[in-house]
Amino acid sequence: MKNTITIIILHILLCCTCQAQEKVVENRPYTDLRKFHFGILVGTHMQDIEFNNVGLHTYTDENGNKQEALITCDQNQWEPGFNIGVLGEIRLHTHFQLRIAPTLYFGTRHYNFRNLTADQNNKELSTKQQDMKTAYISTAIELIAAAPRFNNHRPYLMFGINPMINLSGNDDDILKLKSSDVFIEAGLGCDFYLPYFKLRPELKFMFGLTNCLDKNHANKVKDGALLPYTTSVDQAKSKIIALTFYFE
Repeated sequence: MKNTITIIILHILLCCTCQAQEKVVENRPYTDLRKFHFGILVGTHMQDIEFNNVGLHTYTDENGNKQEALITCDQNQWEPGFNIGVLGEIRLHTHFQLRIAPTLYFGTRHYNFRNLTADQNNKELSTKQQDMKTAYISTAIELIAAAPRFNNHRPYLMFGINPMINLSGNDDDILKLKSSDVFIEAGLGCDFYLPYFKLRPELKFMFGLTNCLDKNHANKVKDGALLPYTTSVDQAKSKIIALTFYFE
C-alpha cells in the first residue's frame, strides 16, 4: 500500500512538470467542456482512529461495587479496505468542478487494550483485542481546482466535506462507534485522458470532525467483565487515507 501511494504521488508530480514536453495529439479534447457528467470509482483505503484514554478511572461492576482500573487503548494494526461508488460532476469554471460521490467503504479496525491495573498489582499483564469490521456509506461533496490541461494530463487539488453513516457495531463489542460522522477531506490527483475514457487516480486524506465514540454503549454491554475496558476511553476521532481510481 505504501509503495503504491508513493508511486502515485511521484506520477502526479511528474505530470505537474509536463509543460516542458512537446505537444501531442489530445485524446477526448472536448470532455472537460461538458456541463455535467457521471462516472464510477473503485479504490483502497486504510482506517485509523485516535483514542483519548481517561487514565485511572472508577466504574461500577456487575455486582454494583465500585472498582478502579487503568487501561489504555489504541489501534495496533492496519490493513487495507475496499471502497466503491459513483460520482456526478458539475463544471463550474474552466479550472473548478464540483463533485458529489456516494461511496461505500468496507474495512477493518483492530483495537488493543492493555490493563495496567493488573500489572501494578504484580499480576500478569492483561490484554484484550477487538477486531471490528466496518462499513460506511458516504456522500462526499468536493471542490476540485485543476491546472490547465497539457497534452493528456491535468493535475489538480481537491477539498471537501464528507458525511458518513456507520453500519457496523453491536452490543457485544468492547467499544462501539456512533452511527454517523463527518469528515473533512483534502487530496491531490491527476486526470489521464485515454482514447475511450478519462482515468483519475487520487490520493485523499480524511479527518473526522466529531467524537465518534458511542458513550452510551457502557450501559448496553452484556458482559460485565468488559466494563473497565469500555469505560477506559471517552473520545475517538476517525482518520482515513484513500487511494481511489475514478473512471469518467
